[in-house]
Amino acid sequence: MTLIEIIIVIVLIGGVLAVVGSQIFGNKDKANHKLAKLQVEKVAASIEQYNSDVGEYPRSLEDLTTDPQISGWLGPYGKQEDLKDPFNKPLQYTVPGEDGPFDLVSYGKDGQPGGSSVDSDIKYEQ
Repeated sequence: MTLIEIIIVIVLIGGVLAVVGSQIFGNKDKANHKLAKLQVEKVAASIEQYNSDVGEYPRSLEDLTTDPQISGWLGPYGKQEDLKDPFNKPLQYTVPGEDGPFDLVSYGKDGQPGGSSVDSDIKYEQ
């Protein structure tokens, strides 16, 4: 093989890897977005369990993992890592919520409100 043939083969292999790599990483983001939906549901269930035990909603998500020194607390209701979405961004929690007793949102891959596809918001529907 000549040097030119070797260079052509390396360029072709690089092109194939670039196409395959973009497909793999694109699917990973979609999988993380679906996982974030499940995680929001899980944390919302923990919030409801906290409310059932204590009689009020937590002031912050940290109240789920560390004892807030409130009567009736039977936690922990989750782990600290549960309070971040699969994109490693913190879940957004407000009490009272706009449409119910609380709002729980993951802002998706970009971590910003709004967006589309994997950047879209994942909000707990009560």
